[in-house]
Amino acid sequence: MDRTQGLRERKKDETRRAVYTAAMRLTVEHGFDQVTVEAIAEAANISRRTFSNYFACKEDAVLYGERLYTRSLVRALRERPAHEGAWTALRASARDLYVSWDCRPDRGWALRTRLARKHPSLLARQLTNHATLARDLEEALAGRVRPNGIRPELLVAVFLSGLRVGLNTWIDEEEAQDPLRFVEEALDEVEAPFGR
Repeated sequence: MDRTQGLRERKKDETRRAVYTAAMRLTVEHGFDQVTVEAIAEAANISRRTFSNYFACKEDAVLYGERLYTRSLVRALRERPAHEGAWTALRASARDLYVSWDCRPDRGWALRTRLARKHPSLLARQLTNHATLARDLEEALAGRVRPNGIRPELLVAVFLSGLRVGLNTWIDEEEAQDPLRFVEEALDEVEAPFGR
């Protein structure tokens, strides 16, 4: 049973990635506004109906790469040693994920961010995803901070702002250097009042 379930999940993951790849390729080639769900489905070798089993809309397909990263960030935070403080664990999760994971911010991340800046429907979906990420990170901090206070929400908001500012700076610099440098610099700026 486990083996069948594992194979089924791998197939689903392969399909999601194929749809995401097709969505990104078509968006680069034709522009986001010109791409339809039907075109993405055809390019991914699936039916329109199958597309709907995986993604609610083309915005979700384009933002899938970002969702992979954010899910992994939450998982990395949950796996940090229990004795680490909340801020230390947040920073270490982002750094470790960046260093070890092959889906770290790249030109695809930059492209998605630029697209979201230009297309309100993508930006709205991205903001919804970011709100979900914030909630998930707050829950993952549960054992590290007093749960009923404002500290978990505040720490996550500051952390995500640092990530956003660092990555946006990297994008605005035309991805000339390592994005981790910009993220670390932004997080260093906010660490003094929130660290430790």
